[in-house]
Amino acid sequence: MRRFLLYLLKVFIGFIAVLYLLDYAFTAGYINSKPRNKIALAYAGKPENYDVIFLGSSRANNHFVPQLFIDKGYSAYNFGMSGSRLEESALLLELLLAKGTKIKNLVVEVDLNINSNGFSDGTRAYFYPYLKESDQISDYYKNIKDFDQLYYLPFYRYLKYDAKIGARELFFTVAERPSKSLQRHGFYPLKGKGKNMKYDLSKYKPKRNKAYERIKTICKTNGIRLIAVTTPMCENVKNAAYFEDVVKLYPEVHNFEAVVTSDDYFSSCGHMNEKGATIFTQFLLDKFFQ
Repeated sequence: MRRFLLYLLKVFIGFIAVLYLLDYAFTAGYINSKPRNKIALAYAGKPENYDVIFLGSSRANNHFVPQLFIDKGYSAYNFGMSGSRLEESALLLELLLAKGTKIKNLVVEVDLNINSNGFSDGTRAYFYPYLKESDQISDYYKNIKDFDQLYYLPFYRYLKYDAKIGARELFFTVAERPSKSLQRHGFYPLKGKGKNMKYDLSKYKPKRNKAYERIKTICKTNGIRLIAVTTPMCENVKNAAYFEDVVKLYPEVHNFEAVVTSDDYFSSCGHMNEKGATIFTQFLLDKFFQ
């Protein structure tokens, strides 16, 4: 019996050792490889000097075309992330500044993403390879429900979020497989014209958003010009007054929801195609940077 218990103890210790080894290997792979997504670029990329960056959800990722700014002599990058909330945008901004990146202007999409103070569990997973390496990231997430498991249990975060940061993504990262998210200076264009172009905002109500207010504080502290905007939706959107309510809540937000309305410029009711994004970005360039 004693031998059996000793054997089980050795197996258990070996199992824990393997988990620690895997945790170390995965983390080292992400830290020492070329960035494959925007969060990795913000954390592990080289410090840059940007005249303008863009932040927000897919309605930033698909709507802001940095190349138009670059053609005018500005350094620009789109750090918008599809599926993200302003919580992830705020942390990404902090990571950029912490490593020494200089930013003169920040254009942030503030519209549907202040409907709640929630977070994007999927997008947030991309911060987790650096959870133990970055005090900034760990401090940011120390109050979430499963923080202790994510931080202290070896390899737990990679198992729980295998689809986002597991073995397949690590392989692509180490192998330096190109990622569409970093092409075209972070802009992800949508193609074609959408069908059934309708969207109902009746259940949406803008709320005071802690992450957006954190972004405002960060910009004020670091001397960054903040340009907060709503972005267009198709013409057949129900309760477009939602965007007016956003401005009532935050008067500094510029309501540009109706700058582009023709269905020809939308891939879906909530997302412009590349033609629409180009028209909208040119509008922003002319309005704020001429």
